[in-house]
Amino acid sequence: MDNRLETGSRVRMIDTIRGFSLLGILISNMLIFQYGIYGKDEMEYFDPSKLDAMTHKLLTVFVEGSFMPIFMFLFGYSLFKLRESLVQRGLRQGPALVRRFLLLIGFGMLHSVLLWEGDILLAYGATGFVLLLFVNRKVKTLLIWGIALSTVMFLTGLLPDEELTGATARMNEYVEQSIEVYGGGSYAEVMDFRLNEDPLGLPLGLMLASVALAPLMLLPMFLFGIAAARKQWFHNPLRERRTNARLAALSVPIGLALKAVAVWQISSSWSFALIMTGGLVLALGYIFTMAAVLGSISKRNVVVSAFEAIGRMSMTNYIMQTVICTTIFYGYGLGWFGDVGVLNGLLLALLIYSTQAVVTSFMLRSFKNGPLERLLRMWTYLTFSGKARTARRPGAGEQEQSVHL
Repeated sequence: MDNRLETGSRVRMIDTIRGFSLLGILISNMLIFQYGIYGKDEMEYFDPSKLDAMTHKLLTVFVEGSFMPIFMFLFGYSLFKLRESLVQRGLRQGPALVRRFLLLIGFGMLHSVLLWEGDILLAYGATGFVLLLFVNRKVKTLLIWGIALSTVMFLTGLLPDEELTGATARMNEYVEQSIEVYGGGSYAEVMDFRLNEDPLGLPLGLMLASVALAPLMLLPMFLFGIAAARKQWFHNPLRERRTNARLAALSVPIGLALKAVAVWQISSSWSFALIMTGGLVLALGYIFTMAAVLGSISKRNVVVSAFEAIGRMSMTNYIMQTVICTTIFYGYGLGWFGDVGVLNGLLLALLIYSTQAVVTSFMLRSFKNGPLERLLRMWTYLTFSGKARTARRPGAGEQEQSVHL
């Protein structure tokens, strides 16, 4: 089987892994959609069955906090490939990347204000400006920074949280209000509650500091993705298959063990640190696992094709997941907030994702990109076609690169 990765198929592999990660993100976000961003950790208010309680713990170990980092890794990987493509075309990389990040921030603001508090696009756009400092660094530098910041995250997770502990009553009141507003409120009431109610009651200075430091805390997986792109990882999955399999066999059990200890042990100061660290390790394990699997099976496999289709339209599908799920769970839609259950929510996520895979596959037969992806490319390159202009004529045999962020 010819499994070499030329320019186009290399992007196909990245899209396939991105599509896989979007499934995990939807499953994880389903808890937020039906219980709230804080309510999902206060399940006693929803009187879950024993089966739902166990499913919730399993999702915390296997899914939560381990699929969003995959998206970060791929963002960093694709950012480097995009920069490389711009350089090869003789185009100025700075303005194009800045425009891209600004539009991501714009999408994120609209998403978080108009639809849902769990947005990631705003954070990605903001982090992109920090990544401009790293995108042309050596692999060694990227790895040192990534490991150092991961260590800082682990140590931060060990800090005492007396302020949060003292806010128990405020949190209880917030969750009770969220059940009433999200489950039965109008669109205006839901938006007002989402934008104005604060269960933590953090001082303004601490809140602003948290927002400013957020990109630094998100950096490790972005940096690892850039490093992988610089090392030309995923260029030949058949040749890399054994290495990826060995790395997966090492990192998946470690990541699961760290998270399992945090979930099933008696609550301690180590729990948050173990969850964060285990989430990153498990994310890398899932990436290695997918790379090993994709190096062993045909690219025409129907499941691979479904993941790839979702990955090519990841932003459009991500926003559509919000539209679908808020309509199902919020009061201005079906009003099923808190009523579906964890296990049924998991099955619903699989149904929504499968439907998106079918619809997306049909759309891509007629269009190269999704609507939001097309808009992002148009704004990045300042062309109506969404394709980059070439400042110089490419040499003989030079192929046009297409990179999806």
